[in-house]
Amino acid sequence: MDAIEALTERVSIAQLTGPDITASQKEILFKAALRAPDHAFMRPSRYITLEGDARARLSEIFYSQQAGREVLSPEKAKKVKTMLLRAPLVVVAVTHLEEHPKVPRDEQILSTGAGVQNMLNAAFAMGLGAIWRTGAMVDCHAVRKALGLGKYDVITAFLYVGHPNKSPKPLPDMPLSDYVTEWTGETS
Repeated sequence: MDAIEALTERVSIAQLTGPDITASQKEILFKAALRAPDHAFMRPSRYITLEGDARARLSEIFYSQQAGREVLSPEKAKKVKTMLLRAPLVVVAVTHLEEHPKVPRDEQILSTGAGVQNMLNAAFAMGLGAIWRTGAMVDCHAVRKALGLGKYDVITAFLYVGHPNKSPKPLPDMPLSDYVTEWTGETS
């Protein structure tokens, strides 16, 4: 797929299935991620892969934490228990924050976000499907502990990657004029 086509036609795909993502596909995803803008070459991004039974083990932690906060209906309990099983590969994107005189916290998080976007684009270009999710578990102490995260680590995304098991919904036309304006510098 042409790079411009991938950038202008990519859509998030939530309905994912196997087979597993190959080692060469994962290598492309992470090479793309590491090309994200990175002011001062801080390298704030870290990526943790969840595949196979690891997804189920972290799903159990998701479930125990969610069930500890609210009464879950049987449907919601099943959804939480199978959340990470919706794709053969889940990438936990983490920003390791450091104090820096020229690179604020938000810019470090945005660098990881740009890496996630690069992975979304690379997945789409390879014919894979992917979707970026967050939710309450990004701030959950038990999840952070299970993943070995430290005080200065922020979960930026749970990126689900797999093979589309149905055609994605076409995006509506988005007129550029609704989102782009020219500032001329003139005041009224």
